Amino acid sequence: MYAFEDKRGRAICLIPEVTAIVQERWRDSWAKTQPRPYRLFYESRCYRYERPQRGRYREFTQVGVEILGGDPAAGLTEAKQTLIGLLEVLGLEYEFRDSVRRGLTYYTSPGFEVECDRLGAQKQVAGGGPYAEGVGWAIGIDRLLLALELH
Repeated sequence: MYAFEDKRGRAICLIPEVTAIVQERWRDSWAKTQPRPYRLFYESRCYRYERPQRGRYREFTQVGVEILGGDPAAGLTEAKQTLIGLLEVLGLEYEFRDSVRRGLTYYTSPGFEVECDRLGAQKQVAGGGPYAEGVGWAIGIDRLLLALELH
């Protein structure tokens, strides 16, 4: 993560991903007013503090889908179908990996990833899984565009 102090000494962190923020909003606000399941999508600029590589940049665009507060099994099925449907519409050749251990601590059970071997070492294009409030996935637009270009 990009974490630093601003000129006034305040702690600043550039957003590394969006799902954790969506979970917090659901718990603190939306769960009280929104229908279940609550579906949303987002697009956000995100940042990571790593050495840039082809397809893995410090600043990137993330698009995600979240299904909150509904039946966990139905949400997981819907999330996977939505992601696979998008990839098929785009005509991307990919491998869908199910039951994958994701590196983010908020996942409650194994998730899933989409890989495109043409990308080399940084071959993950999308990933997601179930968490306490629902299920979701995110796709890196920069890496997706690169995969489509190499297709």
